[in-house]
Amino acid sequence: MQRARPFLRPLALVFVLALVASACGGDDSGSGDKAGARGGPIVVGTTDTPTSYDPAGAYDLPSWTVIYNTYQNLLQIPAGGNKPVPDAAESCEFSDPKTYTCKLKQGLKFSNGSDLTSEDVVFSFNRVNKIADPNGPSSLLGSMTKVEAVDPATVRFTLKEADATWPYVLTTGGAAIVPSDVYPADKLQPSDKIIGSGPYKLVSFKPKEQAVVEPNPNYTGPNKPANSRTILQFFDRSSALKLAVEQGEVDVAYRSLTPTDIEALRGETGRGVNVVEGEGAEIRYLVFNVRLDPSKNLAVRKAMAQAIDRQAIADNVYNGTVKPLYSMVAEGLEGHTDAFKDAYGDKPDAAAAKKTLSDAGVATPVATDVWYTPSHYGDSSADEYTEIKRSLESTGLFKINLKSTEWQQYQKAYADNQYAMFQLGWFPDYPDADNYAAPFFAENNFYNNGYKNPKVDQLIAQERAEQDPAARSQIFAQIQQIAAQEIPTIPVWQGKQIAAVREGVTGVEKTFDPSFTFRFWLISKGQ
Repeated sequence: MQRARPFLRPLALVFVLALVASACGGDDSGSGDKAGARGGPIVVGTTDTPTSYDPAGAYDLPSWTVIYNTYQNLLQIPAGGNKPVPDAAESCEFSDPKTYTCKLKQGLKFSNGSDLTSEDVVFSFNRVNKIADPNGPSSLLGSMTKVEAVDPATVRFTLKEADATWPYVLTTGGAAIVPSDVYPADKLQPSDKIIGSGPYKLVSFKPKEQAVVEPNPNYTGPNKPANSRTILQFFDRSSALKLAVEQGEVDVAYRSLTPTDIEALRGETGRGVNVVEGEGAEIRYLVFNVRLDPSKNLAVRKAMAQAIDRQAIADNVYNGTVKPLYSMVAEGLEGHTDAFKDAYGDKPDAAAAKKTLSDAGVATPVATDVWYTPSHYGDSSADEYTEIKRSLESTGLFKINLKSTEWQQYQKAYADNQYAMFQLGWFPDYPDADNYAAPFFAENNFYNNGYKNPKVDQLIAQERAEQDPAARSQIFAQIQQIAAQEIPTIPVWQGKQIAAVREGVTGVEKTFDPSFTFRFWLISKGQ
């Protein structure tokens, strides 16, 4: 979830005001158990490992999972929803297209008992930008020029230019509120010492072992925990996670069971385990660094797009738990088109790939390294890239040398122009097609692959300024068409959210929606 928000342009005020009305008109939709009744402790098992539980140092799903449960934001995306609603804010509104003001609820406190005021909000946003951690979310705040405390309960944001997505930004992990009297202004807070004002408080954290949260007694919001404690247990292999849920050592196995594990667990319904599925907007894709050989050659990128067998990956690696994807905009989002299918078909075409390279005078086979990270996106990544290697080499046009390294080194290396071609995955910051366009295709994108196109930048500005959904979808169609022609990335697949759940555990299905917010407070057992 490393994102970029490189530029912004004016948009119609009427669209902004319509968004505000939907964003700030309610506060309890989709929330947890309002009565506060709690079941027993829940153990959630995962192979995902966090980067940091300090909002200034994290831009990844594993970190944001705990951040969403332990901190508050001004706004949030409610379970099952797709529009921002108040969280720590009582209300938020645009007074003009570049000024956004939020009023805080009364009586907000952090888990250590200190008051949450507008000064904490200002501190939190300025701190993200000041630290500008390479693994952090400062790029998300790129449209903000100033944040100020008007009074103890009022915060005003001044934006560079009008931005219809700003309320969505306020719902992300990068906009979580931290206490200004505890957190250092210029460095990260240790993950085992975080303090927030959310539904839970962190009581312990041991890297690569577990994180434990308990209900925050100072929390007064609508997301009342339905369990007495949530233990997030980290596993190094999906096989160990599968065994743990089968033996009842974990109540929920969430990210990332292999397709083989999921298939086996489906057969255990009636023996204590159920597989729960929900809507998801997770995608995987191959990135080309267009500064480096051979990726700088458009013909090489195009021939790869013509040769990759997406369906084989979906069938042979993921057992049908994912589907082929032909655009970087996830299917199901308004504005999605199958741009790559339209350009290159839905099956590999070796003859077309051969002609592409021949017409460009490219000698074959084209030899190149392709990088992937073996565990960050689950244990199936190695099989996925073995299948990609097979489909490319079966044409006789490519010689692929697969290389891998773990995530911490991997994310530094690709951003430092060390990889010509590399795997990445995407989990949405918020459920809107803009979040699947600007981060990938605008100049100075987050993965630093050297791609830029002024026309794309202009189109992104236009979609942010457009108030007509049909016209906005047409703009997204143009962006996707250009991306399929210039191929800075190749979309590979889109997946569902899937978990294995012990019998008697409820609520997991309620938290599966395109926002990818895993809400501990909705899960209960023995209640």
